[in-house]
Amino acid sequence: MFNANNDIDHLEIEAELNKLDSEEEIEDTVENYEDEEDDIEIDFKNATVKMNMLKDRARRAEEITEDMWLKCNKENRMMYEEFFATQKQLSKDTCIQYKTCLKQFFYFVYSELVDKPLYKITKRDFMRFMAYMQDRGLSSSAIGLRKSAVSSLCIYIENIVADDDENYKTFRNFTRGMPAIPKTQTYMKEPVSEEEYETMKKYFLQHKKYLPLAYLVTLWGCGCRRSEAIQFKTEILDYEIPEGQNYVESHVVRGKGAGKEGKPLTYMIPLEVLKYWRLYVENRGFESEYIFARVENGNVSVISRQWSNRLCEKVLSKICGRRITNHNFKATIVTRLLEQGVDMAIVSKEIAHHNDISTTQSFYDLRKFEDKKKNIFNEIKI
Repeated sequence: MFNANNDIDHLEIEAELNKLDSEEEIEDTVENYEDEEDDIEIDFKNATVKMNMLKDRARRAEEITEDMWLKCNKENRMMYEEFFATQKQLSKDTCIQYKTCLKQFFYFVYSELVDKPLYKITKRDFMRFMAYMQDRGLSSSAIGLRKSAVSSLCIYIENIVADDDENYKTFRNFTRGMPAIPKTQTYMKEPVSEEEYETMKKYFLQHKKYLPLAYLVTLWGCGCRRSEAIQFKTEILDYEIPEGQNYVESHVVRGKGAGKEGKPLTYMIPLEVLKYWRLYVENRGFESEYIFARVENGNVSVISRQWSNRLCEKVLSKICGRRITNHNFKATIVTRLLEQGVDMAIVSKEIAHHNDISTTQSFYDLRKFEDKKKNIFNEIKI
């Protein structure tokens, strides 16, 4: 249930905000890049943060230490090193994810498949790995990530290595032809309500916390990822606004995609968002070409992944009394615009930046159609 203002432990939230404001580097508590936050309930005064969970979280995949890694087949480790030395098209985040996933796979090969070299691994072996991950309760997206990492390595071997390595002459990608991964969902998807948004905004205004305020308004108004928001430059504040237009178009930012360049994107920035950007920039007391910059260890730098995660987990979630993440806001703006009658094709292309409209429909359209459902059986004779 959404918190009323008098249920919020202001002192506790203010302490968290002060940590975000401090010049000390925020401790990295995120173990990997799979968005697997700890399942915690935070008590304060008369409310708890509800996690909206549909099932228990999976146990964390085992961290592969250096000692564990060195036990793995030497040929497999060498192929791992060669693969990452040549895959320049992978983004930095994808490399980090794939390295973790492939080490977990090869350690499974060491511990459960008598440390076979890659060219002896079969579809049957990979089925065992998939079953192992499902038994641990990993989500379909987490299993899919590991399958994608192994498949990418197999494709590299098929296309490159097999030409000049006798051991791999007949190698085939053993991840192909696997049964579809059953879709699972750990958390119930729920958009941020206007009441929740106004309460969070009011809280930051009252406490003059202009950086989290500007960030909140940007998530609400644009639905961008943190990695995209941190690229917004102060030059946008000086862009000319076309007559009759209620937004400005940003400069090109790097969106999620392959390689260093990723997917080039521009965002429609509502004029109301610019007001809060100016409020922060005019009061922050230092110069930076970027909007979302802060002072950390005496140096000016853009906000980190840890800063953003902490804001959502320790502040926004407490204010709202339920789990709030960066991802909530993208689904929220998509849903709001669709409810207002904006065409799905426009929302998908210009707001969600999806190549395929089905992605928007499947993962970001959270409309419940309550009014239309009320009388859905009026014309049906039973």
